[in-house]
Amino acid sequence: MNIQAAFTYIINTIAPIYEPREAANIAHIVVEHITGLNKLDRIVYKDRNLDPGQQNRLEEAVAALLQHQPVQYVTGTAWFYGMELLVNRNVLIPRPETEELVEWILNDVQMIPAAGLQMLDIGTGSGCIPLALKQALPAASVWGIDVSDGALTIAKANAAKQQLDVHFTQVNVLDEEATAALPLFNIIVSNPPYIKQSERLGMQQQVLDYEPSLALFVPDEDALLFYRRIVQLAGSKLSKGGALYFEINEALGAEVVTLMGKEGFANVQLRQDIFGKDRMVKGENLRDV
Repeated sequence: MNIQAAFTYIINTIAPIYEPREAANIAHIVVEHITGLNKLDRIVYKDRNLDPGQQNRLEEAVAALLQHQPVQYVTGTAWFYGMELLVNRNVLIPRPETEELVEWILNDVQMIPAAGLQMLDIGTGSGCIPLALKQALPAASVWGIDVSDGALTIAKANAAKQQLDVHFTQVNVLDEEATAALPLFNIIVSNPPYIKQSERLGMQQQVLDYEPSLALFVPDEDALLFYRRIVQLAGSKLSKGGALYFEINEALGAEVVTLMGKEGFANVQLRQDIFGKDRMVKGENLRDV
């Protein structure tokens, strides 16, 4: 089978479960992963035959896709803020909306000397947020914490791959004793679990079957569990003049804004993502710590 035939084979095989445009995008990703050739090179070498090893990887990839496995887990990589990151089922797949959150932070701190910045990402997963911040601000001190051993293994591997010095450590943010040892930060950011258990029915099967539930779901009766705890933590770990940033469930924007206001945060802002959905909140700490 040559490269062009492999591309067509993927599209035709997964057509029953993917829309045509998505199927073509997936085929491009898989063929590039298998051959190492970008889209232009694949046009030039479209008649080149796959070797036996590539053929086997193609069949394995298609089988996984037919089981609704996300293509990022099939290839083991995902792109975020210009970086190719390692991913597996221990971490969420980085999404474009989260890039917007990073962009907001970077725009806000551009006039602050990076050497004085202490930045913390809570629930770091693949490490995408702190790695993007460190890439843009090499002089800043950047931390990422997570409760999951598997997630931290991936985050550290990504830091090594990108040659970025981010301090990753295992901390359960819900454990007040564990978080007490954290230093003071100028910026705290989190994309915490925020999907209610009752929202499972409306979610894509590949997310439910493959992405880590630990990083996705909260109880219906306490949807603000992580926001409330992180806001409380920021009260003691965020320096005066520092800022707290959240990615949020689009249905919880007003509630998160109210929560931050009640906990003493000033200038609380709610922003929409590129799809027009409430997605990010920022608040400033103007109190002495």
